[in-house]
This record gives sequence, structure tokens and C-alpha cells, in this order.
Amino acid sequence: MSLPALLERHLALCDELYQHTVEENRFLSRELRAPDEAARERKRVLAARLDASLAEIRALPLPPGTHGGTMLEKARERTLQILHLDRQNEQLLLRCSLAPARPDSPATASPATARKAYTQPTRD
Repeated sequence: MSLPALLERHLALCDELYQHTVEENRFLSRELRAPDEAARERKRVLAARLDASLAEIRALPLPPGTHGGTMLEKARERTLQILHLDRQNEQLLLRCSLAPARPDSPATASPATARKAYTQPTRD
């Protein structure tokens, strides 16, 4: 595969991984819990594909003085954005794991419990 075609495919993969990371960030911010197994597996697959793509790029011999051009620079920038956002996601995951679980609904108190809480004990 030629370098331009490989870089184009790599950049598309970087964009796909970035979009997934953005979605994960929104989910973590909104739901305050870890994503489900399907989302984690999708991220693992995308990361493995990114590693394979990087290995393909590194395996291609580049002529002296060639640095990949603007497409490679865009891929580097996108990768840095992914890493930055992924770090934020890790911090959100850490906060979610340390925070106590929120109850689904507030505990319901009976009228007798409320009355008992607000009445003064009588002193004899």
C-alpha cells in the first residue's frame, strides 16, 4: 500500500477513535459511571487497529528528508487530542469509582417515621 493511502486510512482511524473517546467523555460526565462492556471492547478493538496501523506506517521506507507531510501531521495532532481526552476520561473514571453510588430513588419515609423525627421527647 502506498504511503498516502496508508496515511489516509490511518487518519480516518484516528478520527474514529477520537469520536469514540468524545462519546466516552460525554457518557462519563453525564452518567457518572463506567461505560458498559461493549463500549470498552469497541475501544480496545480501535486501539489495536491503531497500533497495527502505526506498525504499517513505521514499516514503510521513507525517502530521505520525507516526514509524511500534512496528513501525518494531522494524524499526530489527532493522536495528541485522543491522548489528552483519554486522560480526562481516566480522571472521570477514577472519580466515578471513588464516589459512593447514588441511590436510584430517595428512601421513602412513612408518616410515622417523619412524626417521630419531628416530635420532642417528653420529660417527666
